[in-house]
Amino acid sequence: MATTTTAPEKVGIQFTETMRGYFSTKVKNDYQLAAQQGTQDNSKFEFTLTVTSNDLDKMLTDESHKAKLVGSVTAPALSPTPLTVSDGEFNLFIVDPASVNTRRMVYRMKMTAADGKVYYFEGFKVVHNDPGFDIWADTTTLYITVHDGDSPNSPVLGQGIIKILPTDFLHQLSTLEVTNTTNLQQKIEETARFGSFFAGVLFNVYGGIFAPSKIFNPDAPPRQKRPLRMSAPEVYFFKTTDGVQLRLIRYQGGTKGPVMLAPGFGTSTLAFSIDTVETNLPEFLYAHGYDVWLFDYRASADLPSATTQFSADEIALYDWPAAVKQVRAITESETVQVVGHCVGSMSFLMAMLAGLQGVRSAVCSQLTTHPRAATLNEIRAGLRLASFLTVLGVDTLDPDFDTHADWQDKLYDTVLRLYPTKEPYNNPVDRRILFMYGEVYKIAQLNEATHDAVHEIFGPANMTFFRHISLILREGHIVNKDGKDVYLPHLERLAIPIALLHGADNAFFLPEGSAITYKLLCEKNGGDLYVRHVIPDYAHMDCFMGKNAARDIFPTILAELDKFN
Repeated sequence: MATTTTAPEKVGIQFTETMRGYFSTKVKNDYQLAAQQGTQDNSKFEFTLTVTSNDLDKMLTDESHKAKLVGSVTAPALSPTPLTVSDGEFNLFIVDPASVNTRRMVYRMKMTAADGKVYYFEGFKVVHNDPGFDIWADTTTLYITVHDGDSPNSPVLGQGIIKILPTDFLHQLSTLEVTNTTNLQQKIEETARFGSFFAGVLFNVYGGIFAPSKIFNPDAPPRQKRPLRMSAPEVYFFKTTDGVQLRLIRYQGGTKGPVMLAPGFGTSTLAFSIDTVETNLPEFLYAHGYDVWLFDYRASADLPSATTQFSADEIALYDWPAAVKQVRAITESETVQVVGHCVGSMSFLMAMLAGLQGVRSAVCSQLTTHPRAATLNEIRAGLRLASFLTVLGVDTLDPDFDTHADWQDKLYDTVLRLYPTKEPYNNPVDRRILFMYGEVYKIAQLNEATHDAVHEIFGPANMTFFRHISLILREGHIVNKDGKDVYLPHLERLAIPIALLHGADNAFFLPEGSAITYKLLCEKNGGDLYVRHVIPDYAHMDCFMGKNAARDIFPTILAELDKFN
């Protein structure tokens, strides 16, 4: 007689969680206001749920970290008697792809009232290291939405916020149980394993300078990139009069423009065309009928010239005239438009002041004629750090850090962990960019994919340029590399429409700088030519590669360009 064997049950886990708060059917699109309205109306919302997984190993290793939910809900606004939970699903610490270094706890379930009425419940906790001690609030605050029907596609009935009270949390800890273990030692080990995972995620998020680093691995396969929503690019290489080869990449979306996009120093035009955001600036302008030209000047991380020695003067006096001439010749257009960011903006203004012709309007972002730097950058300029590093034999700085780093690079990174910053940098590339330039983006404005791809955008930077920008910062306005005031005496050459764009939270080059430039230009050439936009909640590079820049900033750039087509 054949015998059948059954596989041993896998180790599982369960715990019970009680949360309490307030809910309102009057407010449906704002959790805070809904909770306030619910408090005012004494509309309570409470649940007691048991989280269960019959496979602890899968729950901890699978990226969905999934478990089941059962229990009951008390919500007088929905039913005078408790509602029964069914089809409940819980996700523990799943990665939030829209935010950097952020996890979410997600709750989904159906709730059935005694009369048979079914509601669908969605809730989430956001686990992110904001300023201050917020670990308790993050892990115990649930933002809830109730749908009038049995699916997430049903109409929203109301919203609210519920929390774990300290006494309920102590009870929750007492309910934690590892199931299907064969002995006490295994129970202890598996309980510790769950605790290590839970604590480990929190440590990664909240650990600050002690959190593990994200390190670029050059041996990893190339990441899968999405196709850009533009036609195939036309690539043009050309040389300046001093013999440097530059690059233009054209995406012809229509007859508007042509518009030239020039990035900041030490980056390539990938800073504009990165595929990790839903819509980048070239795609946005292309969709609105623009002939888009990405301009890689000699500081581009994609060009061999990036490792040579040059100042901002060479970019202004050689690169801009050659590039504008090239675009005008190919398009047979009398004039072009310009969107310049950071050094792309400052060098453009310097080029115009030096006599550049053929530009009819421009959008200048973050860095203009009178830069004002954050304190640490001012200190660098005052101490002439670039000159000091040159004496030590340092010709270039590079943001790259990878798994092949030698002990000197690792020591360098360890020291940079102590570098003061408000941003939660846990990436060696972040820290090197911080040291080289300052806080060039707000991490909160990036999505995870863009943050992981930052190393693709940045490249080496030479010390001659750093000495020049340090001199400009010390003088308080643009000068040539010898310190001579050769540009500002010709402000009449900037009598074209110029829109100045600045992130209100820019801690790299402060908004005060563009305000000075705006005032100066208005006084010299009249206020009708100029406008200044200060963008709230944005800093520097995130104005272009931010996850919501297509919504918050690109329409402003488009509107300024459209004025002069």
